[in-house]
Amino acid sequence: MTTKFDALLIQASEHDSNRMKALRNEHSMAEFLRSRADLAEKVRGIVSDVASRGDAAVAEYTEKFDKVKLDAAEFRVSRDDLKAAHESLDETLLKSLRKSIDNVRTYQSEIFIRNKSSHPGIRYTPLKRVAVCIPGASAPLPSTVIMTAVPAQVAGVKDIIVLSPPRYEGSIHPVILGLCHELGITEVYRLGGAQAVAAAAWGTETISKVDKIVGPGHDVVQLAKKECFGLVDMDSFAGPSDVLIVANDQANPAWVAADMLSQAEHDPGAGLLVTDSADFAKKVLAELETQCAKLDRAEATEKCLLAYSGIIVCENMDAVIDWANDFAAEHLQVQCGGDSKAISQKLINAGAIFIGPFTPVAVGDYYAGPSHTLPTRQTSKYFSAVTSNDFVKSTSIIEYTQAQLADAADDIVRLAMTEGLDAHAKSVQKRIK
Repeated sequence: MTTKFDALLIQASEHDSNRMKALRNEHSMAEFLRSRADLAEKVRGIVSDVASRGDAAVAEYTEKFDKVKLDAAEFRVSRDDLKAAHESLDETLLKSLRKSIDNVRTYQSEIFIRNKSSHPGIRYTPLKRVAVCIPGASAPLPSTVIMTAVPAQVAGVKDIIVLSPPRYEGSIHPVILGLCHELGITEVYRLGGAQAVAAAAWGTETISKVDKIVGPGHDVVQLAKKECFGLVDMDSFAGPSDVLIVANDQANPAWVAADMLSQAEHDPGAGLLVTDSADFAKKVLAELETQCAKLDRAEATEKCLLAYSGIIVCENMDAVIDWANDFAAEHLQVQCGGDSKAISQKLINAGAIFIGPFTPVAVGDYYAGPSHTLPTRQTSKYFSAVTSNDFVKSTSIIEYTQAQLADAADDIVRLAMTEGLDAHAKSVQKRIK
């Protein structure tokens, strides 16, 4: 039986090598930067303009790109509006949000480096002020407030500002606003895009400069973060979303298809499967056709499946593992029955790994505790998930006694003179005469 998604199927054989390469390139940072140099230049111009003209430039770009006219006094959401949004939250939703907050706070506290390190030679200090970017385009993501702001709170950050585009009736979705109030975040700006990132990085007349900017967003937001790196710190290139599912014929094809669709519906988003079973791959294709048609966002999801997704059939599980490690997914699911745990140990490149049939990505997106703000475009080879540890900076602490300096003096002087830095050497010699 044929399906509309048959084009997704790629046999990992010699004649399909070009298709395999094209699929990897479609999701690579290198290809993105090569192909979007024009966009990067436009973003550079926006960032530079905001640096020069401040609030006026922010207002102009907000009107141009978001179609919302704001003056500087309207950038920030009032505390009354935050409180009103919180009061309007459904009680059952609020209970679920609080459970998620508790889980994230517990996990982030347990892994926090300052709670684990007592070495006298290093001091960890929280950043003073950070900005979190909360998407608001194709779907508002209140969960991202939890996944970025709570780790920062655990680290001890005092000032957290939220940036989110005014896509909901000229403002920000009320669930996002209500959640900010729940978390005690009072500085919320109805601003998005490169102009918001630049405003936070440079500071404007109404927005004080931050030390770090984190959070997902479309390409313009990520390029703006990249442009501002050095002026502020950033997390990683976070967006668009992808999932790579490593599965064998012990997996449930209906569940695997549902997991692929759950990422494709982000629009843009991608769902990929790599397996050693051609029969299983065909079952997943059939499930994709059945399930996609029933989704609320069926048209957009189908588009993303056909444009960005794929099902790769390899000759054996070793080849599956090699392909997965080379791809370096944002979300990596392992659904290989009783072998899932063992196979997961061989997978080294992923923002987050979800093991077993009962661990869909949604568990991590909303509830488990680790942040869902993860490296994308194959950058999980060198970037990591956002954690509480990303919101502290370390300072080396060095303290020598007179005896310790005297004992080390000859070595230090010798090294300094080798580099031709006699003032360095004399700063030691004068102390041990």
